[in-house]
This record gives sequence, structure tokens and C-alpha cells, in this order.
Amino acid sequence: MNVSDERTVSLWAATEVVPDAVPLGQSEQVDVVVVGSGIAGLSVAYELAVAGQKVAVLDRGRIGSGMTARTTAHLSSVCDDYFSELTKLRGEDLARIFYQSQSAAIDHIQSIRETERIACDFRRLDGFLFPASGSQESNITRELDAALKIGVEVEKTRGVPFAGFSDVQALRYANQATFHPLKYLRGLAAAIRARGGVLYADTIVEKVEETDGGVRVTTVSGFTVSARSAVVATNSPINDRVALHTKQAPYRTYAMSFEIARDTIPDALYWDTEDPYHYVRLQPGDGRTDFLIVGGEDHKTGQSDDAGDRFAALTAWTKRLVPDVGVEINRWSGQVMETVDYAGFIGRNPGDSRVFVATGDSGQGITHGVVAGLLISDLILKEESPWRELYEPSRKTAGAIGDYLSENATAIKSFAEYIAPGEIDSVDKLRPGEGAIVREGLSKIAAFRDDDGTLYKRSAACTHVGCHVHWNSLERCWDCPCHGSHFAIDGTALNGPAVAPLARVGE
Repeated sequence: MNVSDERTVSLWAATEVVPDAVPLGQSEQVDVVVVGSGIAGLSVAYELAVAGQKVAVLDRGRIGSGMTARTTAHLSSVCDDYFSELTKLRGEDLARIFYQSQSAAIDHIQSIRETERIACDFRRLDGFLFPASGSQESNITRELDAALKIGVEVEKTRGVPFAGFSDVQALRYANQATFHPLKYLRGLAAAIRARGGVLYADTIVEKVEETDGGVRVTTVSGFTVSARSAVVATNSPINDRVALHTKQAPYRTYAMSFEIARDTIPDALYWDTEDPYHYVRLQPGDGRTDFLIVGGEDHKTGQSDDAGDRFAALTAWTKRLVPDVGVEINRWSGQVMETVDYAGFIGRNPGDSRVFVATGDSGQGITHGVVAGLLISDLILKEESPWRELYEPSRKTAGAIGDYLSENATAIKSFAEYIAPGEIDSVDKLRPGEGAIVREGLSKIAAFRDDDGTLYKRSAACTHVGCHVHWNSLERCWDCPCHGSHFAIDGTALNGPAVAPLARVGE
């Protein structure tokens, strides 16, 4: 199981990436073992397979059905948190490398799509940043100045094609792109297999460890994969307790798709300057109808359970800006890992020499995933990359100390919840379909009553480092606010960093 077992489904979810993939059924020896089969894991596996390496990919669920299946797939070289902020924290040279590496990721997707003949609706288009209100136009000017200093292809323009925004100052970024993410992953997976790579679904990795001269990945089924190198690409890393998790934080984000008549708005990427911001794109449909995909309304994972209000706000925002939008088709949520200094953690895992990691998508998971493919394959094959410093997982960013302390306060608050009363005083008060935290003696219990009346009682302690989980009524899962683990109603871990299930009551 993984996050594909949560309740909502994205516009892409019906596309199967490798429907015939089976679990690992015996121990194996390969050159490189990759844990995780989203855009980062499959991108790394592809680059190494092309270079002649024997690669094995393991995933706890179906191949390609994790967080990449919940993206909105904006392929953007524009810093999600603004170049002005990135420059302030990391300096102009590293901000320039960020833009160059993210641009290279888009170029590489286009190249792979052409080389492997992947039909994935890829197309180049413009991206537009526009102010949420007239008072925020100064943000546009500040961002333009910062972007021009590091060589970004950007210009100031006037107006975006939304009601009430025809005369606002906006920025137009050239050479952005978009595509169908799972059709692309399907093509990547086929290319990996064609070069001798193997992909194993429904295989839960329990441990990743270095050995003399190599690595060993152990699964809960008892089988192992031995290799010269390992890559952990599991959204939130399963192999690390502290080093990376204290420098990034999980956020839930929400997305919806609507029918829209073709040519209602130009095909482009659109982002406003609200906090949290909204993001918009189109996806080709059949005939004269396309899909308008809108996302936003983010919040810290596990700190709100008001998805209905979030979707209502997203719908109202959409209909205000695009009055001719049609009926809703899908609604779903996903999780992004926000780093304290806006760039992902991609490279050698802190303290290791042969274990590599890709995490910290910072709202740009697709391009960060492709950067991971290029950067990590370079480190494995050549021992160096021109992007190494920017994405170095061991880095410390002095200017981000405020965000570091703020994000890590979540863990302190989470542990304090163990002495608080339960949300209800008895499981008898749970109605079918409801979940809540209940105190039973000295213990906090994560309790859920299924639609058929079956009661599930599990420990409320996340099995990663013990933080207090919260109920997510939209997805019907338990979310950990500290590091982003998700658990099914029966306690099964759906998303890392947790591997083990929530303990049964009494264990």
C-alpha cells in the first residue's frame, strides 16, 4: 500500500505505469538499487540504465502511484518561493544554478520524450506570475529585478486572461512546460526495462545500510538487494531519523480539475502571489473540451482537518477568475516537502558514502525529480556534479535559522499533545466513517469506525520518531505533522518516513 490507497484520486490516477510489476520474490545483486518509483526514483534509474548499470527499483505500492501521481505537473524553472528570497538566502551564484538546473530538467524531459518516443502531452509554454491584489504589484517588480540579475528569461507584461486581472502587472517566463506525469513515467519505466532494469511493486523496504564495499537494502519480506550504491527517493526519506527531517517540513496541498471549453484561456502556467498561492494549468481532453487544473490552499500536514472548506475556497477562487469553467471532475490532495532554503536535498545522504537521497521538492517535485536523475547519476558515475553545492543534503543555511526553528517547533507541540485530553472521551461516540484521538488510561489511541461498524484502534504514536498523529477525514488516514508519514485506518504505513505500521493497542 501507498498513498494511492487514500480516498481521493487525481486526474491522472487511472493511468497505470507498470501494471504487471510484481513484488520482489528473491534476494538480488545489482549495480544500483533505487527505493521509490516516482519521478525522482525512475529518473535516477533511467539515467543509470542508459549508462549501462544494472538497476533495481523497489516501491511499497504500485509503480508510479505515489506522490508523483498527485502532482499538477507544472514544469517550471521559476523558484516556487521566489528568486528574490532564494538570492537573499543562498546568493546570486547559487540562485543562478537553481534556474539553470531546473531549466536543464525541462530540456531533459523534452529530450527523453523525443528519444524514447513517449506520448505524454508534453508542450512548451509560458508561465505567468500575477499579483493577488493591486497592493502586491511591488512584489512583481522586486521579483523581476532578482530574476534578471541571474539571467532568467522573463519580462514584465500587462494582464492575464482571468476576470478582473486584464490590466495587472505580471511577469511572463519563457520556456516553461507541462505534460501528463504518469504517461511520462510509463515511458520511463518501459525504457528502464528495455535496458535490463527491474521494477518491483508492493515491496516494503525496512532498512538501507552500507556494507563493506557496497549497500544492502532489506525488505519486510526478508529478501535483500545488494548493490554498489543505493538511492532513496521516497518523498520523505525512510532511511534518516534526524539529519534531513529537521530541515524540511510536510505540507498538504489541494487540487481540482474542471471541464473547460477549449480556447477559453490560453494554454500556459499561471501562479498568483497569495500565501499560500494558487496555481493553474490546462490538460488536453477529448474533442472540444479540456481540463482546467487548479491547486492551492496548502497547510502544514496534520494541522488542519478542513478539506471541505479548502476545496470550497478553491472552487470559489476558480469561478471568480474563470466564470465559464465547467463541472468539477476530480478533487485530490498531495504532500510537498518544503525545505528551509527552497532547494531540494539531492546527493549523498549525510554520513554515508554510497547511499544517496532525493527529497525536498519544495513545490517543484517534477523538475526536482529530473534534477535528481542527472545529479545523482553524475555522483555515482563521475563523483562530481556542477549542481552539487546547491542541492547538497548536508548543507547548513545560516540565513534560514528562523524557518528552521519555526518548523521544528511542530515536533515539540506534537509530543506535548500526549498529555492533552482526547478529542472525544470514548470510542463509543465514533459514528461510521469517523476517526478521532481517544485517551485510554495513559495512552492516546487513534480510533476509526468503518462504514460497516468495524472499529480500528491503533497507537497514536507515529512509528518514525513517535510524534502524535492526526486524523485526515478527506483521505481517511492518519497524518504525522512532524515529518509527513501517513497511515491507513488499519495502521499500515502509506508514506514515509515511517515504515512500520501504527502499533495495535496493547502492543
